[in-house]
Amino acid sequence: MTSLDRPHLYIGGQWVTPASAETIAVENPATEEVIAHVPAGTAADVDRAVAAARAAFDSWSVSPSRAEVLDRLHTALASRAADIARVVGLELGAPLKIAKAVQAGLPLAVLRSYADLAARPAPDRTVGNSLIEHEPVGVVGAITPWNYPLHQVVAKVAAALAAGCTVVLKPSELTPLVAFLLVDAAEEAGVPAGVLNVVTGTGPVVGAAIAGHPGVDMVSFTGSTATGRAISHAAADRIAKVALELGGKSANIILDDADLGRAVKVGVGNAFLNSGQTCTAWTRMLVHQSLYDEAVSLAAKTAGGYTVGDPFDEATRLGPLVSRGQRDRVRGFISRASARLVAGGIDAPVPPAGHFVAPTVFADVDPDSELAQEEIFGPVLSIIPFSSDDEAVAIANNSKYGLAGGVWGSDERALAVARRLRTGQVDVNGGSFNPVAPFGGYKQSGVGRELGEYGLSEFQQVKAIQR
Repeated sequence: MTSLDRPHLYIGGQWVTPASAETIAVENPATEEVIAHVPAGTAADVDRAVAAARAAFDSWSVSPSRAEVLDRLHTALASRAADIARVVGLELGAPLKIAKAVQAGLPLAVLRSYADLAARPAPDRTVGNSLIEHEPVGVVGAITPWNYPLHQVVAKVAAALAAGCTVVLKPSELTPLVAFLLVDAAEEAGVPAGVLNVVTGTGPVVGAAIAGHPGVDMVSFTGSTATGRAISHAAADRIAKVALELGGKSANIILDDADLGRAVKVGVGNAFLNSGQTCTAWTRMLVHQSLYDEAVSLAAKTAGGYTVGDPFDEATRLGPLVSRGQRDRVRGFISRASARLVAGGIDAPVPPAGHFVAPTVFADVDPDSELAQEEIFGPVLSIIPFSSDDEAVAIANNSKYGLAGGVWGSDERALAVARRLRTGQVDVNGGSFNPVAPFGGYKQSGVGRELGEYGLSEFQQVKAIQR
């Protein structure tokens, strides 16, 4: 056992012994060493957690102190920011700069926003002779991914708690440790017993038990489209509400009047953020043919500046992929690609230990190819030429996904193109991420929205009272 081991589950405000003695090993993907063990939860553990959440719901749903509790939770979690960055660096391999700014910083900003929303709830509306009220949906099952392990937890948990729901959380078995830091903060903040419950385990066991549980009123899931489809089927059997944030294959459109240098630099950075393990990554760079050759050269040069290595080395800009399986999957996409390789590739040098893939750029990519259509989830960028705004929009929308995107060019023209993209978020000329704007996708990128007031409303029911 190591100091990072977490042998218990958190249910009903207590650290409890799991139903099974089986554990899950947590690996450091930069070294391939096991750094901790967590419980392999069971359906029986989920039953206990749902019962605790159900018992806590009646009082929490009408509690006047939800904003105060979330405010204290923010304070307690902020005091752990350095630990959060370190733990995410160890279990995910995120470079220290990203771990501090994004993996620790972003969830704190989101939590702050929900504490503020809870303090200023939207007033009831009157429509004709009806009073329109918003009520919490009930017990929420939150199933979260490994790539932004605390942010994705907070985006669900903070919103649900602000709305008056209680939660059963299953963090990813690949990166579960940071969720325990949230529980530590919740204990310190005095989150009432049963309001937040955590059961670690695998998707086929714990995730499936949550998705199909008759005591869970809503399932909020972030992850692959295939798993989201299975969760939808399980929840549909009892007509439970589902919110899904799934995959992406986002396009970054560079028009012929764009600031090319900035567009390429930011575009490559977006594609390689978190080692490319980002659902909103701009993995398709669409460039007007008049700028195409220069853009390809700039992208290759920019990719060469992404130093691969130890996440705790300040010089590292690209850490490992989360697991051997993920690394091999990404390498498979690279090896099968028929496009022109201009940077990286499977033969590019990387550290001998760890699940590393070199930053890779392909040019002359066929818009209908696997490389341009499938979510790779690694540091792989595809560059595609276009000849007109209409063609750029057609290529960008030629995807089963619709999560994010970017457009670069003169402001009004870029905005006009952005409005034509069938995607949930678009950044124009490098517009910064807004943690209170609605986040979610079109098509197979999901159902529902997270963050801000739109994220809060996902965890509410609407009631009309006639009088």
